[in-house]
Amino acid sequence: MKLEEESENVEDRRGEGGGGGGFSFGGGRGIGIGTIAIALLASYFFGINPMTVLNILSGGGQVVAPTRQTQQAQGPAHAPTANDPMKHLVAQVLRDTEKTWTDLFKQNGAIYVKPKLVLFTGSTPTACGTGQTASGPFYCPGDQKVYIDLAFYQLMKDRFHASGDFAQAYVIAHEVGHHVQNLLGIMDKVDQTRQHTSQVQGNALSVRLELQADCFAGVWAFHANEARSILEAGDVEEALSAASAIGDDALQRQARGAVVPDSFTHGTSAQRTRWFKRGIDSGKIGDCNTFEARQL
Repeated sequence: MKLEEESENVEDRRGEGGGGGGFSFGGGRGIGIGTIAIALLASYFFGINPMTVLNILSGGGQVVAPTRQTQQAQGPAHAPTANDPMKHLVAQVLRDTEKTWTDLFKQNGAIYVKPKLVLFTGSTPTACGTGQTASGPFYCPGDQKVYIDLAFYQLMKDRFHASGDFAQAYVIAHEVGHHVQNLLGIMDKVDQTRQHTSQVQGNALSVRLELQADCFAGVWAFHANEARSILEAGDVEEALSAASAIGDDALQRQARGAVVPDSFTHGTSAQRTRWFKRGIDSGKIGDCNTFEARQL
């Protein structure tokens, strides 16, 4: 993947949160990094509260999850270091998404509001509550920011063999896809609908929301490559491999040996790869309407 320019919308809070080798719950039992990895991935791709997963795996007592009503407390941004290749990659990917979505919104008579991307370690305040490393990368519509602990990329590589710079770019592009959904009012509509549905129906809506974000990631890749020839040999395969590795069915099968479709919140491996590929093949936002698709 060939990128050069870096976004100025990266806020580096690393070192400000509660880092360390493990978390303690209940009676002070420590949770090692291997357990955190399972909780992180279960949270990010199953939609399960990471605190719940950590508590179950540790056999600890009751865990009180952070509320979703905490307003963000802005902290000073750390100055970027010269020798920080992962931070530079994230800034480059974010900058390229800014270019693509600014152009696409302009073509449709709209203005693209650029999101901020926050790098953190341990935990950090957000408009959606306290962001935790164990939550994985996420987008908060309340402050229009993408949050990521870069340790997540190492977990992708170690546990699911999903590596490569374009696999990492896919993660950022997916979260930016949620920002696009927020700007288009799609997230609000889904949230309002979910308030009047069952858990199973709500999960089904979440799947369609996530698959659309995958498709939007593909749309970005299509236009970025058309305009700036960013793709190199093997890049698309990296993203497809990552999308396949993090399907709900693959993760559930690995975690517990069984698949429960009604609990899916992000889509199967086949669905995730299919919708990302649809976006990168056509480059058309209209082709990403998962909510009216008869077959996902």
